[in-house]
Amino acid sequence: MADRRGLKFVGFIFASITLTVTLVTGVVVKGYADGDYSLESEPAAVQTVSIR
Repeated sequence: MADRRGLKFVGFIFASITLTVTLVTGVVVKGYADGDYSLESEPAAVQTVSIR
């Protein structure tokens, strides 16, 4: 049978990972809502050089 200290450690690891994923997801969703990120890519800028 597993000891309580080991189970507490494993629970702490899983809770840390869950909290990290939740925070990262919140930041990405907020970024999309604010317009910082976009799923649609804009066409690349074309620069022309003219020699006179």
